[in-house]
Amino acid sequence: MGAMCATSTINLPSYGETVGGTTLPAWVSAGGRALFEQSAELAKSPYPLYKGQRIASYDGSKLTPEEQEAARLLSSGAGEYQPYIDKAAELAGGLGRGYDKASRESLLGNYQGATRDDLLGNYQGATREELMGGKFNLESAQPYLDIYQGAQDSAVKGIEEQTIAQQNMARANAARGGAFGGSRLGIAEAMLGTGGAEAVGDLRSKAAAEGLGFASNRFDADRAARFNAENTMRSGFEADRAGRFNAENTMRSGFDSDRAARFGAEDAARSGYETEESSRLRQQDIYQSMAPLVQSLREQTAAGLMTTGEAKRRLDQMSLDMAYADYQDQRAYPGEQINFALGVLQGTPYNTQNYGYNMAQQYAQGPSVYGQTIGALGTLGAGYFAGKNG
Repeated sequence: MGAMCATSTINLPSYGETVGGTTLPAWVSAGGRALFEQSAELAKSPYPLYKGQRIASYDGSKLTPEEQEAARLLSSGAGEYQPYIDKAAELAGGLGRGYDKASRESLLGNYQGATRDDLLGNYQGATREELMGGKFNLESAQPYLDIYQGAQDSAVKGIEEQTIAQQNMARANAARGGAFGGSRLGIAEAMLGTGGAEAVGDLRSKAAAEGLGFASNRFDADRAARFNAENTMRSGFEADRAGRFNAENTMRSGFDSDRAARFGAEDAARSGYETEESSRLRQQDIYQSMAPLVQSLREQTAAGLMTTGEAKRRLDQMSLDMAYADYQDQRAYPGEQINFALGVLQGTPYNTQNYGYNMAQQYAQGPSVYGQTIGALGTLGAGYFAGKNG
């Protein structure tokens, strides 16, 4: 480029050298000169730097806000699943603990109840012979006859005392009447004595007739009393025995109730423990499943943000690339216009007159100097703009 702009020296042709030229239309010469001047002026212009943004960036970062958020999520979420794993391990460590099984011996207990002999007791009642009192005969009846005889003797004594009192009264009456010692007194005393004797006789006859019956009745009554007393004592013993059995049953029922309560409490404790174990197992499964889920959700969220951010960045970069392409088109436009005008000028038909002279002899029909000039101009412009666009 510099050689073309430098000052050239014109040398005169020597003898034998051919000198030629072309006569051009005025409009062609003017157009070629104008295009050359425009090309020369364009070649002197400074290189136009692109001041626009070439690469998409966001607050100094080449990542979109979505991509930055995805990176933040991935970096801040490292180990986010660890608390769930730790909790699952804690729950697993508590499995099988916290329940102390009661022994069978402690649940059954040891009932120390009364023996059967203690409950039955040992009744020492009267024998049948003792209750019967033997057979009724004169020997066994004698005690009762003595009792009856004693009562009869008392009655006889009463009759005799009454007879004597009556006789004494008769004497007293006779004495008051002046008849004491008389026959009437004697008759009265005899009658009183006879009546008393008859009464005593009747009483003794009656006693002889009824005494044995009295003895038999009293013998039977005493026998019945012994049986009744024996029955009462046996009933009391049996009542005491029933009381002992009832008390034993009450104590055994209480013991059985306590045993049932111990088994019930043990079953409740075991059921509660198994419920807690089942709950801990479910919680452990939940925490174990949460760990990868949390990580996966974070990664999915980050992946979604990355996809959105990448799409946005591609669109933004496409916009920047289109702006730069527009800039390149605008920068190349002057040269393209010169090339277009040159093409039009080259393609327009016109007449030329070629001439040529030889210093020794005239030489006609040489090559078109204008065509050579226009070709050189086109080559010059193409090379210039090719360098600028590169």
